[in-house]
Amino acid sequence: MPLQLYNTLSGKKEIFKPLVEDRVRMYVCGPTVYNRVHIGNARPVVVFDTLYRLLKNRFSDVVYARNITDIDDKIMKAARDNGEEIGVLSARFAQAYFEDMAALNNLEPDVTPYATGHLPEMIAMIERLIEKGHAYEAEGHVLFAVESMDGYGKLSKRSLDDMLAGARVEVAPYKKYAGDFVLWKPSKDDEPGWDSPWGRGRPGWHLECSAMIKKHLGDTIDIHGGGRDLTFPHHENERAQSCCANGVDFVRYWMHNGYVNIEGEKMSKSLGNFRMVNDLLQQYPGEVLRFALISAHYRSELNFSSDLLEQAWRSLDSLYGALREAQSIEVGEANLEGTAFMVALEDDLNTPVAIGELHQMARELNKSGTAGKAHRKAILLAAGRQLGILQQDPEAWFKQARGAETISEQEIEQLIAERQQSKLDKNYARADEIREELKAKGVVLEDSREGTKWRRE
Repeated sequence: MPLQLYNTLSGKKEIFKPLVEDRVRMYVCGPTVYNRVHIGNARPVVVFDTLYRLLKNRFSDVVYARNITDIDDKIMKAARDNGEEIGVLSARFAQAYFEDMAALNNLEPDVTPYATGHLPEMIAMIERLIEKGHAYEAEGHVLFAVESMDGYGKLSKRSLDDMLAGARVEVAPYKKYAGDFVLWKPSKDDEPGWDSPWGRGRPGWHLECSAMIKKHLGDTIDIHGGGRDLTFPHHENERAQSCCANGVDFVRYWMHNGYVNIEGEKMSKSLGNFRMVNDLLQQYPGEVLRFALISAHYRSELNFSSDLLEQAWRSLDSLYGALREAQSIEVGEANLEGTAFMVALEDDLNTPVAIGELHQMARELNKSGTAGKAHRKAILLAAGRQLGILQQDPEAWFKQARGAETISEQEIEQLIAERQQSKLDKNYARADEIREELKAKGVVLEDSREGTKWRRE
């Protein structure tokens, strides 16, 4: 089945065909590193990591770039509040971001450009826009003239009047049109800045992605992704800058994931309901967070809740349980082409249906005889790899701490050994007592002819 992706620009699913055969260039907007990231920031990373895995499965030459915004007014304020250098703060939170995203089993992008490393490219793009009549200088600022571009607003499906109402732009007297946006702005003496033809200053937020995409991926890329909140103004303005500066189409497929709600409410600073990834990782394995994030279709809103996380954990327990029963069976690589699982992913990354197919694979693995187990296990592992899950040792999965750990692995093993001795001594009351004691501490024993296994619940 051909890969189909929903294109925000056209408003429909389209068969994906890269600009150059067997060659894909994808860019996803990364974080502004002034704090640790919340679960809403993690959703596009997990979504587009899942797509990246699928693309790598189908095309031989895939380059995925995800940027780091390391200069921004929010970063400057956080640095002042903390009494530290901007570069120190941004580097610290960039590293924290990498660690949090790795904990969610995300692959590293092929390119991770930093905004501050691309000032010459940004200045060059501004100069081209001025030369072509799409930008102008005013009082130390350089602004993009939105009325100079035919089709401005096409991505977000807004008229100029609609965009003025939604952009929350500061209507400055030096603007020719209230909706014109900043490409370059002056810096005060105590603010970071770079020399430019328009004086010492720094770039506008939208410009950095356009410049970094051009340098690392080319004038036209296949896929540009990010959260739905970036459609306007950020992606609309990126599109305007790049199309006007480069004179060619900028992005062939625009993709946006839906919002994350918390316990049924929109995540917002005013409600104070942000869930930071690092805090969640103290309570749940990263794989549980990842599974929860892909449990809904990426274009749908996701209601992130404790119930969702518990359900994700139980689902992974079920899948790892099937692998645990077949742990001794050696397997090779499996071909997923044409399976219902791959058909689901190729249909605009339909992860809920793909997860349903994972559970069907696990049921078939559990029911299959010895002769069929190797193939069934290989299929399940390969499918899990496509989603970034099920790659841990099953025994380790079940033995990891769950919440506030009340008993160590060593203590569990000692009690199991005592229970085995009690059974040999025919002291069955003590053996039952140990089972119940462990159960009360969240440890379940599973007896078989091969011995006693245990897992936390």
